[in-house]
Formats: sequence, C-alpha cells, structure tokens
Amino acid sequence: MSKLVLVPTPIGNLEDITLRAIRILKDEVDLILAEDTRKTSILLRHYQIAKPVTAFHQHNEHQQLNRIVQRIKAGERMALVTDAGTPGISDPGFLLVRACISEDIEVETLPGPTAFVPALVNSGLPCDKFFFEGFLPPKKGRQTRLSQLAAMPVTIILYESPHRLLKTLGQLAEHMGPERKAAVARELTKIHEETRRGTLTALIDHYSNTDIKGEIVIIIDGNRQ
Repeated sequence: MSKLVLVPTPIGNLEDITLRAIRILKDEVDLILAEDTRKTSILLRHYQIAKPVTAFHQHNEHQQLNRIVQRIKAGERMALVTDAGTPGISDPGFLLVRACISEDIEVETLPGPTAFVPALVNSGLPCDKFFFEGFLPPKKGRQTRLSQLAAMPVTIILYESPHRLLKTLGQLAEHMGPERKAAVARELTKIHEETRRGTLTALIDHYSNTDIKGEIVIIIDGNRQ
C-alpha cells in the first residue's frame, strides 16, 4: 500500500538507528527522499541498503512536492530522511506531511534520534517542562524573540552554529542575565562529544578561548523568579 514514512537517522554515531528503520529502508519502500544524497549514501552503504535515492531539501521541496505526492498516490512507497535526526524538526518534512495528509495518503513517523532530547536530559536543568525554539531569527525579530524567551518559566532549547555561538551566548546573557544557568552540548554522539554546564558568563569565558566546532544545542534555565 502506498504511504510516506518519516525515518529518523543518526545524528552522529551510525549505530543510533533502529532495527525497524533499517528494515523499512531496505525492504519496505520504493524510493528514499534525502535532504543530502551524499550523506544519506554513507548510511545506506553502511547497512547495505540498495534503494533509489532522490534529493528533497529546503531549496527544491516546493518544486518537488506535487510530483512526489502524485507518485505516492499512484502506488509508490517512499521514505523521507534528513541529514541527521527526525524529519520536520528544524529540517524539511512539514510541507510534505501536510500535502500527503490533505490527499488522504497514509503517513507514518518512526521514533528515533533528535539532538535536543539527549542535550536536554544531560544538561542537568529541569526537563519536565521545556520550550523548543530551534534556531533563533538571524536578524529581523531576533531581539524581540530573545526578550520573550527570557521571560519564559520553563527550560529553553536552541540550536546554533559554531560561528555564532559566542554572539548568541552574549545576547542571552544580555537579555536573561549573566548568572542564568545554561549548558552547551556539542558533537552529540560523536567522538568529541562535549557538554559544558555553568552560568552564561562562565560559558562565554570558556568558549572565548576555545576552537568551536560541530553542531550545537544550547539549553537555558527558565525564569524561576
């Protein structure tokens, strides 16, 4: 039966994939839609999965959407994967899921890796209630959004790139106070995985003298006043 399956993929360590995900990619779909076909091919070769792969990413998803939906309606089974983690979480996926649902196409989403969950749990900050912001606006609306986040009483989760980490930590300290507790998780599941915990001031001091590399998750304590 035709369907779309969203398949989470490892965020670093290739062993972090479920047996179910491997089975579906290997035996139960006709085509794999990949954010980056080169990165996905590394995973597929590792698990000896020989399936056609086509590019589906933020630069072509609008153009590809109708064609893919029509192919699924015609009977094809497709899997959507991204570079790392769960499709739709700060990655392409939402538009295709919405389009399939509107056409009464079955959509199935597998459980699996996403970077913010281990970063949150390992931060030592409260994780019973949290707000996932993802990437902050790069320019327009950034300061307003930071002010809004500063008032939230729950733990806050941000994604950030290495070259903007110090700038973002500085802005967080400006809006939330230099003593607000936070954690920076870097290179999760990889050889050089690191979680650095402390106040925003302490984190700024540390990363001002550190060569910053890798994907980054920032966890910030909520406003507990």
